[in-house]
Amino acid sequence: MPLTADDLSTFTNKGAVVKRNFVPTQLIDRATALVTDWYRAGLDQRRLAEFTQRTFAPHLGDHRDLLALFAQSGVAGLAAELLGDVAPVTTTQIQIRVPERDLGQAQPEKAMHVDGVACPHLDPAELRTFSLLVGVVLSDVSDPAGGALRYVIGGHLRMAEWFRTQWSLGVTAQVPPQIDAERGTPLLGEPGDVLLMHHLVPHAVGRNLTAVPRIMAYFRVSHVNHASHRLAALRDPWLDFPPLAERVR
Repeated sequence: MPLTADDLSTFTNKGAVVKRNFVPTQLIDRATALVTDWYRAGLDQRRLAEFTQRTFAPHLGDHRDLLALFAQSGVAGLAAELLGDVAPVTTTQIQIRVPERDLGQAQPEKAMHVDGVACPHLDPAELRTFSLLVGVVLSDVSDPAGGALRYVIGGHLRMAEWFRTQWSLGVTAQVPPQIDAERGTPLLGEPGDVLLMHHLVPHAVGRNLTAVPRIMAYFRVSHVNHASHRLAALRDPWLDFPPLAERVR
């Protein structure tokens, strides 16, 4: 099922679009079972901060049942509709917000940020950017207090302006103060829903006050030429999106 005209309009104006019930159930079930088995048997709370900052179950990142959520579900085709030529996707990031009642410590929250820019674990002069964040929902996320991703609607355009006019390589702030103060819109959904979000949309993640882990599989997708113009892509939100260029310029 391709992106509709309304989907493209939503993405260009809001920076994100959600395709409901998109990934086939059999792919969701295999991926969820894999992650859930690891969570029940292998979650080492001593590594909670590390997992939260990078990925949970890092040894599963290239597992075929996780990569299938992107490559075999039709999601890769959606990404190509937005980006045109897509670089190979070889890794899955697993993010879990653990119920606080199950923890002996607080899981670190993530403040408003743009991935790969001034990350706490990176040198401020290092960029690890990409073009499009794809998120596949693997657990019910019906409660905003369940560790839902929160994103700033239209924030991709505001961030591009900030990167053009106020930011320079080496600045340690991840977003401008006015965006940092925003709560953002929670991503609510069910297993099989897919989020397509422009890399420049600032987002945050908070506490999970429910009884159920929130599980997401993320894919960082790049236009094939992204690595050669990372700085320019921060300042021009449509540089990596040639199929959308005529629509927005």
